[in-house]
Amino acid sequence: MSDGGSRRCLVTGATGYIGGRLVPELLAAGHRVRCLARSPEKLRDHPWADQVETVRGDVTDADSIGAALRGVEVAYYLVHALGTGSGFEATDRRAARIFGEQARAAGVRRVVYLGGLTPAGVPDGELSPHLRSRAEVGRILLGSGVPATVLRAAVIIGSGSASFEMLRYLTERLPVMVTPSWVRTRIQPIAVRDALRYLVGSATMPDDVARSFDIGGPEVLTYREMMRRYAAVAGLRNRLIMPVPMLSPGLSSYWVGLVTPVPRSIARPLAESLRHEVVCAEHDIARYVSDPPGTPLGFDEALSLALQRVRDAQVSTRWSSASVPGAPSDPLPTDPSWAGGSLYTDRRQRTVDAGRDQLWRVIESIGGDNGWHSFPPAWAVRGWLDRLVGGVGLRRGRRDAQRLRVGDSLDFWRVEEIERGRLLRLRAEMRLPGLAWLEMYVDEDDAGRTLYRQRALFHPRGLLGHAYWWSVAPFHALVFGGMARNIARAAESADAES
Repeated sequence: MSDGGSRRCLVTGATGYIGGRLVPELLAAGHRVRCLARSPEKLRDHPWADQVETVRGDVTDADSIGAALRGVEVAYYLVHALGTGSGFEATDRRAARIFGEQARAAGVRRVVYLGGLTPAGVPDGELSPHLRSRAEVGRILLGSGVPATVLRAAVIIGSGSASFEMLRYLTERLPVMVTPSWVRTRIQPIAVRDALRYLVGSATMPDDVARSFDIGGPEVLTYREMMRRYAAVAGLRNRLIMPVPMLSPGLSSYWVGLVTPVPRSIARPLAESLRHEVVCAEHDIARYVSDPPGTPLGFDEALSLALQRVRDAQVSTRWSSASVPGAPSDPLPTDPSWAGGSLYTDRRQRTVDAGRDQLWRVIESIGGDNGWHSFPPAWAVRGWLDRLVGGVGLRRGRRDAQRLRVGDSLDFWRVEEIERGRLLRLRAEMRLPGLAWLEMYVDEDDAGRTLYRQRALFHPRGLLGHAYWWSVAPFHALVFGGMARNIARAAESADAES
């Protein structure tokens, strides 16, 4: 069992997927945190930025690593060179050796590493370069002379993880799939919150524990089963999946790159790794980090948490406040640009020769008998089409001609958020193959002039959702562009008359 207590922790990779989620979890557990980053400025807008110490450094630079490890008790190694090119294995090897040597010299009590789950009985030479490198880094850290915890995970289920995003995009975009044979491979996925729980718990392991641990969820599934389960949880129709053996890992990565926005430099090693069965051989981690009731989470529950942002129909100006605030499965600003599922955006901006208050009055009075300051026939046709398929159409109008409140219906929208004088966010309740929002902001530019900003967002559901967005995109300049232009004119006209 662990001895509990607070530790001073160093987190490398704090600007990455796992690191960005681990830091607040360590703080919540009472630990003191120092973050190592090549670009510390990337961390300054995090809500926890003023609670941590941030230092500049690189894991391949021994001097900066040595300085960062001074006074540290637990060092988290959460970096890898995947996606940096063909020499990533050599880079990973060199960085791990430097880190282990400097940790020993600094008197660090424990190193914690999150690596990959490798198949039992498969020689290193037959592993994919990705899995082979992860395994080698684990061995280097275990042999560093510092007690090490090496956690070995397969697919991590959480919005933003490369493996999960690949699963998401493939399933959402292809109702019928001709797939590589690796869709039959058995995998033991783990929810990101369980992976984080094991990472945090590793900080207080006894000093005599130095070994690797397999970590996974309670279910073993094939990739094909994972895609079908994803479709069910996401509310998509059942996917028809037809494995084709001639698709090599190289061709698979091109196929993944064609269907998803996951970069090929990342898609290829992931696709190569999927030819191996990755199933936990033990669950010894529970001796040191106990599993509360209901954990580890099942696959469907992990998916639901990863999709929480969509299920709660919450879109924010910042990824960090989306979904249930503080949930470790939330998307974060540190997630890659291709993470989080497709979110199409139409942005408009106008400088307004009127006061901010006058612009806000025009925004808050939108809809109903006041109209939408856009091309009226287009809105009328859209409302008529919505009613034709059983939607609410434009018949609901608005409760009050001038003032809105959260929850009000507004034609085929509903008021989701108001920051009076600054933001109005509407959520679409028309029949759509996805979720849609319309945001209107009152702002000002660097010269202090009033600025109107408008954003329409659409989160497609399945292939039909993508087709819908691109079919209406040619009309956005007319509808949304006209709206921005006419709202600005209406504010200027009212300001001139006042």
